[in-house]
Amino acid sequence: MNLECVTVEKPESVNFILGQSHFIKTVEDVHETLVQAVPGIRFGLAFCEASGPRLLRLSGTCPEMTRLAETNLLRIGAGHAFIVFLGNVFPVSVLPALRQIPEICRIFCATANPTDVIVAQNERGRGILGVIDGQPPLGTEKPEDVRNRMEFLRKIGYKLA
Repeated sequence: MNLECVTVEKPESVNFILGQSHFIKTVEDVHETLVQAVPGIRFGLAFCEASGPRLLRLSGTCPEMTRLAETNLLRIGAGHAFIVFLGNVFPVSVLPALRQIPEICRIFCATANPTDVIVAQNERGRGILGVIDGQPPLGTEKPEDVRNRMEFLRKIGYKLA
């Protein structure tokens, strides 16, 4: 078995969700779920079919995000993997809805951080072992950091006063 570290290549501010599913129906279900969860959502989706024609299946509402999904998932190349790049929403706005899709098995990450995907390959194919998402902590938050965190969440509308 060989291990490879595949860096997700994207603009710094763009968020993405990387996961694993088990059925070609994933493409349509994820698309429908995202547009129902956030009206006007801009996203691109790619899904690696693991058997049969083994095609990379694509969908989305934003050509730029769809190209990012295609390029990155071709490089990862793991069967039944999917990736969604988000153009105008944060992952927290769609994760609960995605988790309700029956064929989704796992979410590896949802982030805008620099991310590396650890991929294993053997004679049968490729699979995602996990991700390296961001950097290690520099310390533990202090009372001022707690206040800043709480203020930030209220400022951006994720918590009420």
